Amino acid sequence: MIEPRALITGASSGLGAEFARQLAAKGKDLVLVARRAEPLQKLADELADEFNVSVDIFQADLSRTDATAKLFADLSDRGLTVDYLINNAGAVGPDLLRGRDWPAQQAYIELMMTSVAGMCHHFIPSMQKRGFGRVLNVASVAGLVSLAGDTSYGPTKAYLIALSKGLAATVGRRGVNVLALCPGFTHTEFHQSPELARMKSKSPAILWYDAEIVVREGLAALEKGKTVYVSGRLYRYLIPLMKTGPGGWLIARMGIERDY
Repeated sequence: MIEPRALITGASSGLGAEFARQLAAKGKDLVLVARRAEPLQKLADELADEFNVSVDIFQADLSRTDATAKLFADLSDRGLTVDYLINNAGAVGPDLLRGRDWPAQQAYIELMMTSVAGMCHHFIPSMQKRGFGRVLNVASVAGLVSLAGDTSYGPTKAYLIALSKGLAATVGRRGVNVLALCPGFTHTEFHQSPELARMKSKSPAILWYDAEIVVREGLAALEKGKTVYVSGRLYRYLIPLMKTGPGGWLIARMGIERDY
C-alpha cells in the first residue's frame, strides 16, 4: 500500500521547493506540481537521492480551468493519496485596471483563487474520511492590508485567508488542520521581475526573510492548528500598525506602495 503523500504546487522553485525539501527531510514522500517540467524533475531527483523518499512529479498549469480535476484524476489513477496539501502556486499577475487583456485576468484569478478552491474541493474530503489531513494555503501579508495600486495580488490573497478560515472552522474537528500562511518579503525568485526587483532595492533589508524560516514557521503553525499565521516576528508587529491611521506613512517608508 502506498502511503499518503504531501502534494506541493508551484514546487519547482522558491517557497514551493523549500516546502518540498523540509517535508522530504522529515521522511515524507512527495507529489510535486509545477508548470516547468525540467526544474521539477531536477528537484525530484535531488530530494529522492538526499532523503531517500519517493517523489512523483506532475506538470500542470493551474491557470487552466480543468487543471485541478485532471490532476486529481491522474493521482487517483496512480493510486496516490494526499494527506498534506500545500497550495503554493502563484504569480504577480496583471494590473486589474491597466491590463486590458481580460482573458489574462481570468487566467490569473483561476491560478490564484479558483485553483486553490479546486484543490481543496478534490483533496480535503478524503482527508476527512481518514480523520487526518494538513492543508496550507500560501497567502501573504498583502492579503491583510490594502495598498494603492494593488488590485490583483493582495485581493486574491485576502480570499485565500478567508477560504482557509472557513475551511478550518468546517473540518478542524475532523482531524484536518487548515492554515493560511502569510509571509512578508521573502528571498525567492518571485521578486526577480523588474518591478519587484526595484521595490526590493528600495525596501529595508530588515523586512526580508529567508525561505527556510518562512517554511519552517509555516509547517510548525500548521501542526499547532493555527488558522492564520503571519511569518516573521517583525511583520506580526507591523501589520496592526499598517492598519492604523499612520499606516500609509509606514507603507511608504517600507517602499512597498505602488504608484498609480
